[in-house]
Amino acid sequence: MGEPTRQIVKVERDGKIATVTIDRPEKLNAIDNRVLDELERAFDELERDGGIRVVILTGAGEKAFVAGGDIEHMRNLSLLEGERFVYRGHAVLSRIENSAMVVIAAVNGYALGGGTEIALACDIRIASENAQFGLPEVTIGLFPGWGGTQRLARLVGVGLAKELVFTGERISAQRALEIGLVNRVVRKEELMDTCRQMAEKIIANSPIAVCQAKKALNRGTWMTLEEGLKFEAES
Repeated sequence: MGEPTRQIVKVERDGKIATVTIDRPEKLNAIDNRVLDELERAFDELERDGGIRVVILTGAGEKAFVAGGDIEHMRNLSLLEGERFVYRGHAVLSRIENSAMVVIAAVNGYALGGGTEIALACDIRIASENAQFGLPEVTIGLFPGWGGTQRLARLVGVGLAKELVFTGERISAQRALEIGLVNRVVRKEELMDTCRQMAEKIIANSPIAVCQAKKALNRGTWMTLEEGLKFEAES
């Protein structure tokens, strides 16, 4: 019998906080179908657990949060498989975005392409000083396909989103903070502690109130003000 397949997405529980780590540092934590499957499974299991209130999502190693889609994997996809990969990514990122748990992205290095898009699907983004963000898909004949053209514009505005998407340029953690892409920038060695401290503040609050507030904030983005106020009142 062959060696058992190594699990790529690791989950650690600590009380009401879980840390989910994409553990593929040799590939800069790049995403393929297997990573998407394991990421979705991790969130499903944590939500079924019932006791987890906050998830900290990060990448393994010293260099990357997620360096994007796995180009080697994508290169070998047929047109139909490529289409399925896009929709699969959409489904998993929406699963993260709409989770009943609060999700904090601990961005510990490169967050490029799909890496930026995964961070955008999280509720809060905290970056280390060495983090870099970017949507470089146009440089290889693609454009952001996992929500990058939609979530980024809603977060930082259409003008800045177009600049980042059309140029494919990388930006520093500090620039990401200036445009509102991330909530905080901290020293690399302080990143996980900062995320845990924020998680502790969140779990000290009413779980129902936080969950309903998340729904209202998420759905309100897609509604008119009148519709959003109605949803808020009903919530």
